[in-house]
Amino acid sequence: MEELIKFVQDEFVTKKEFPEFGAGDTITVYYEIREGEKTRTQFFRGVVIQVKGSGITKTFTIRKMSGTIGVERIFPVNMPAIQKIEVNKKGSVRRARIFYFRGLTGKKARIKEKRS
Repeated sequence: MEELIKFVQDEFVTKKEFPEFGAGDTITVYYEIREGEKTRTQFFRGVVIQVKGSGITKTFTIRKMSGTIGVERIFPVNMPAIQKIEVNKKGSVRRARIFYFRGLTGKKARIKEKRS
């Protein structure tokens, strides 16, 4: 059964090429919004909290601060509205899911940049 599902996903789902990113990275996602008959491109820039799933069901969660309020958004990787993803900074974190980041404020909420 799993082989059949994998075959269907490989044949019929169009995959887009996006850069590699993980938890702690600061990325910008450009996606298309339709309002009636008009379409426009909007971006969402923030820190990746988690990357979850694999294949067609892969999703990632981004958190940004809008004023003093934290805003999180979950994006499926295979969402047709996503136009491109840019990696702005590579973050150095020890965990794959940084949910503790939600409770941090001020200087504690900084993520060190990974040196390459």
